[in-house]
Amino acid sequence: MQYDELIGHVQAGAALPDRGAATRVTRAVLATLAERLPDGTARHLFAQLPADLVALVEGPEAAGPDVSPDGSAAERFDLPTFVGRVAWRAEADEDAAVEYVGAVFEALDAAVAPELMKKVTDALPRDIGSLLPTARVADPGR
Repeated sequence: MQYDELIGHVQAGAALPDRGAATRVTRAVLATLAERLPDGTARHLFAQLPADLVALVEGPEAAGPDVSPDGSAAERFDLPTFVGRVAWRAEADEDAAVEYVGAVFEALDAAVAPELMKKVTDALPRDIGSLLPTARVADPGR
């Protein structure tokens, strides 16, 4: 999936007014996801995303997929912390942030290989995983 298509998918899924808002939301969710995922999984995820999008997340004002070379573990935090970080980064309230996370997860599900989304799903706690597309949550292998 190309950058414009992915941002358009997020814009439509989250009912955002413009592409700028969709970009801000996508960046907020991906930066937070990069903090929560194990380094190897985050690297693989970002390798399958458009370079323009990855560059936004790696910007100096966003914590992103700059993972440590020692392969350190992901930060451990739950859904309220995940949503709180997204809300802060997206400059939104937490109810909106939940919607944003769902829209970005839907776009990721369409953009990356199914095997990789399974790894992402498996790496997340169930409460955060509950925001993944319904088919992923219902997956009996989870």
